[in-house]
Amino acid sequence: MKKTILTGLRPTGNLHLGHYFGAGQNYLKLQDDYDFYLEIADVQGLTDNFNNPEKVRLNTKEITMDLLSIGLDPEKVNFFVQSRIPEIAELTVFYSNLVTVSRLQRNPTVKSEIAQKKELFGNSGESITYGFLGYPVSQAADITCFDGELVPVGDDQLPLLEQCREIVRKFNNIYGETLKEPEPVLSKTTRVKGLDGNEKMGKSLGNAIYLVDDNETIKKKVMGAVTDPKKIKKDDPADPEVCMVYYYHKLIDNPNLDTVCSECKKGARGCVACKKELIDKINDFLKPIKERRKKYEDNPELVDKILSDGSIKAKIKAKEQIKKVKKAMKIDY
Repeated sequence: MKKTILTGLRPTGNLHLGHYFGAGQNYLKLQDDYDFYLEIADVQGLTDNFNNPEKVRLNTKEITMDLLSIGLDPEKVNFFVQSRIPEIAELTVFYSNLVTVSRLQRNPTVKSEIAQKKELFGNSGESITYGFLGYPVSQAADITCFDGELVPVGDDQLPLLEQCREIVRKFNNIYGETLKEPEPVLSKTTRVKGLDGNEKMGKSLGNAIYLVDDNETIKKKVMGAVTDPKKIKKDDPADPEVCMVYYYHKLIDNPNLDTVCSECKKGARGCVACKKELIDKINDFLKPIKERRKKYEDNPELVDKILSDGSIKAKIKAKEQIKKVKKAMKIDY
């Protein structure tokens, strides 16, 4: 039997190149060899969008189209919507007794996201909700609800997976061997820098190129990308390793990369010309993705059916698992 993979994405916006290289490429490699469950985590999306549910609802469909457009096959990947599987919520409640508040507050991923919220909204900004603090518990429920054995993650998500593993160990220690302890599957590219040189490309940072960006939007974004600050004049030599334009030439595997590098170092290439070449290459890279996406944009009922069929299949597996968990906890009345 194939091992089970569980991964999920919060529908808070369209996918960008960081998602594609940090996760999407890995999904494409894994979809042929595993029993693959891909969750559109709308409930977790509400943890920091609780006052804007329409955004989460809209992006549930948008992010599914993005995932299909990169080449994920619904015949191989079981797409489902988190809120349509109430067993996940049940497990979240059960697991909440196994984790202390102080442990959640020490989780490096949670700490990082809280710090980012404070930076964006200030100390007087949005307070941290119970739901936001507890989403690692919800993620543990996601994984174990489907007996997930492998979880594709970036290195920044490893603390969340470790929290899940702790919950599994504690549950099994108290109630007997019931749950499987998941293992990570790390992406080759774990993090993609933003156009501004930030170590992480992010929706909230405004430094991302999205898979749905049109040519004019890509042009505007790339023309504003950070280059070597020491290069003042067009024919000044520069260091490509500190230039975000060169970084993206490498990222999308520009076949002209050696020329880009050597000309940059010799001062034989101006930044504007280099950016224009990158714009063309990014548009070429995104063209087949956009063509696949148009099929689903023109036929939205296909997306509805994929999510509906996948959620029905996921619920069957979840019901089996919750029955096993309740029996172990002696609440299978």
